[in-house]
Amino acid sequence: MTRILLVGHGRMGVLVEQLAPEYGCEIAGIVTEETGVSGIAAAPESTEVAIDFTTADAVVANIQALAERRINAVIGTTGWQAHETAVRAVVDRLGIGVLAASNFSIGLHIFRGAVAQAAAGFASQDAVGAWIHEAHHIAKKDAPSGTALTLKESIVDAGYSRPIDVSSTRAGSIPGTHTVGFDGPSETVTLTHTVRDRAVFARGALEVARWLVGKRGWFTMDDYLKSRPSL
Repeated sequence: MTRILLVGHGRMGVLVEQLAPEYGCEIAGIVTEETGVSGIAAAPESTEVAIDFTTADAVVANIQALAERRINAVIGTTGWQAHETAVRAVVDRLGIGVLAASNFSIGLHIFRGAVAQAAAGFASQDAVGAWIHEAHHIAKKDAPSGTALTLKESIVDAGYSRPIDVSSTRAGSIPGTHTVGFDGPSETVTLTHTVRDRAVFARGALEVARWLVGKRGWFTMDDYLKSRPSL
């Protein structure tokens, strides 16, 4: 039974709490916005890993507090990447394991591989332009989303060197839709990943949290996927 500290108890934190038993996980404690780093400091000694779904401004302090307790962390919060150097320094200095991702949908990361393959094919086609459009619920603050930026990075890493237009929609209760397009003189290729239920992010975070127990270092979803040959 993996013992998890929930850091953040908004919509995602509640979903993680509800789904934890399905994944052989037990919630060791819950840190709210009000308790903050003091709540992390008071976490039970038996805590093995934390899942952070808080705010961008809280991530650096949260990881510092978790590292001081030698608690590994899954970071699901987005919009904090400007502070990544500081966060990585803490992780290296205090020797914990962290996996940070802009999206914990396993399907999205398989989709990202398909996008990279398409980008590699179109890279040499000078007349083909690329674009990304993402849509999320009205309350999501960062635009473009961290996932859209990750997809853009995958396209560039695949060898596509021309400009990539990125646009965003914020409306209603959309859980998350990402479309990547390649448009040529007489044809268009589009690839789309659509989330129907936010629970997919909680499920992915729980899977990753179990995998992260006992590990040290900085990890990505690619590290997780490579360790699971069946995926």
